[in-house]
Amino acid sequence: MRGEFRRRLPVGADVLPQGGTHFRVWAPCRKTVEVVLDSESARSTILELYPEADGYFSGAALDAGIGALYRYRLDGGETYPDPASRFQPAGPHGASEVVDPGLFHWTDNEWPGVSLEGQVIYEMHVGTFTSEGTFAAASEQIPELVKLGITVIEIMPVADFVGNFGWGYDGVSLFAPTRLYGRPDDFRKFVDKAHSSGLGVILDVVYNHFGPDGNYLGQFAPNFLSDRHKTDWGDAINYDGDLSGPIREFFSCNAGYWIEEFHLDGLRFDSTQDIFDDSSEHILAVMSRRARAAAGERSIILIAENEPQQVKLVKPLDQGGYGLDGLWNDDFHHAATAALTGRNEFYYADYLGTPQELISCMKWGYLYQGQCSKLRKKRRGSPTFGINPAAFVTYLQNHDQIANSARGQRCHELASPGCYRALTALTLLGPGTPMLFQGQEFAASNPFLFFADHKPELAELVHKGRRESLAQFRSIATAEGQALIPDPADPETFRKCVLDFSERKTHRDIYKMHGDLLGLRRSEPAFRSRRAGGVDGAVLGPKAFVLRFFAEDGKDLVLLVNLGLDLHLDPAPEPLLAPPEGMRWQLLWSSENPEYGGTGTPPIDAPENWLILGHAAVVLRPVLSPADE
Repeated sequence: MRGEFRRRLPVGADVLPQGGTHFRVWAPCRKTVEVVLDSESARSTILELYPEADGYFSGAALDAGIGALYRYRLDGGETYPDPASRFQPAGPHGASEVVDPGLFHWTDNEWPGVSLEGQVIYEMHVGTFTSEGTFAAASEQIPELVKLGITVIEIMPVADFVGNFGWGYDGVSLFAPTRLYGRPDDFRKFVDKAHSSGLGVILDVVYNHFGPDGNYLGQFAPNFLSDRHKTDWGDAINYDGDLSGPIREFFSCNAGYWIEEFHLDGLRFDSTQDIFDDSSEHILAVMSRRARAAAGERSIILIAENEPQQVKLVKPLDQGGYGLDGLWNDDFHHAATAALTGRNEFYYADYLGTPQELISCMKWGYLYQGQCSKLRKKRRGSPTFGINPAAFVTYLQNHDQIANSARGQRCHELASPGCYRALTALTLLGPGTPMLFQGQEFAASNPFLFFADHKPELAELVHKGRRESLAQFRSIATAEGQALIPDPADPETFRKCVLDFSERKTHRDIYKMHGDLLGLRRSEPAFRSRRAGGVDGAVLGPKAFVLRFFAEDGKDLVLLVNLGLDLHLDPAPEPLLAPPEGMRWQLLWSSENPEYGGTGTPPIDAPENWLILGHAAVVLRPVLSPADE
């Protein structure tokens, strides 16, 4: 049967051209595997699969059509959902559904894909992005995101998980988009509409652990997990031990699956430091090749979260790297947060929030490139010299960092309005690839909390673990702080996080500022340039600094940021402040624009020398000097 048609996936249920479905599953610890059908077209039909080499079983059922529900019976005993199911209409514990991805009518044949250079990323949790919490509802907001200046949407994980709400990082059905947000074709419609609007879509994927409930892979192959490595969530996935070949294929196939069957423009790999692999070729490199092959002529972007800051992830495959494109830059977030809040407890302990830290982030991406970490008591990071600045994804907010607090508050609630506006400018105009978290653009009043809908005994363990984790912050270790941590399993915790788009109007000042900054990023060549050495900076005061963006046409731009008191530079012996010869500086943009909630901007480069407002940022451009100057 396998010779008569080309399977889309090496495992799972593939619809046959002549009707019916071909099933294939890896179950090396089992003697028999049967498909048990339960659908309108085939009531309780049982099909025995034929054993193949290397622990695979396969077979075809001509009476199992599109929409048929099925399970696998193992050794004549219990039945389980398909580990490679394309859809779980009743959730991970229920039956799997036969899906034909070829029936969807795509309209994006001319879509070229995206590369990381020049992108603005928007992180989205589909379940809380709209009140409906669906792909269909989210797609209605695509025009507004385009208008704002977003170019790529990053969807938090959608692999199906147990419960009625969750972040998605507890996924267990890795090929099945969660039924909570719609059917698989609803996800395809979302991507198709995004492409027609000029937006790329990438997906956050979790290849370092499975969720604690609903994972039945161990029933098919106990060696899916390895006791050789440990992660923050228990045993690691077995990428390099006995019988790891089919496991490596399962996950690399999944990476290609999202690109091929959903036309996604890339992937964001979660917590890659917990993907352990001592093989000659790391599984991330395998996934990189598989994903790009699935994209064909389309360009895709592959981004990693990597706490140890291993730059080899973004080095080319032929240079011993993993072939990814970008890395989340927590160093920038942590330094900026310390500057905004004045606190550096727990994992912020390695940062002081100084002007030099922020300058170095703009110039070099990571701050820690091999120095000793005070927090970790060991060296951290690797050199970034020669890496394109666009490879570093910079942000003031993301799902983790907002939620890793007692109240899940957003940055604008934790800092002075002026400082928040100033660091927003730094983030959106800097040489890295900026990322906004949903609602950040209009200073959403709702928090983003950790929520997970588990059965009671597991829910209590999750809540306990959450309290213990956050107790590493001194301010949350107190009885008062612990009392503020909401129950992740409480539906109200989830509901509090749903965005209110009316705040685009009620908070129109900050919304306009984000749109104007992204417009400036697009329109100004000095900001568009993403090259090593394209920006330099200098400390001007205790909390003030200058960045100069060099343009090939000589029309450099200067960004001044002052997070402290008003600063009078007299004298001002700093070359980066000097305008191009025969020119002077003119105000191009200011965070103190009254339209953004500011009070106006007095002259900066004045006769009495430089006068730099406190809690503000300004952009200066060169103009021809009057003849009498």
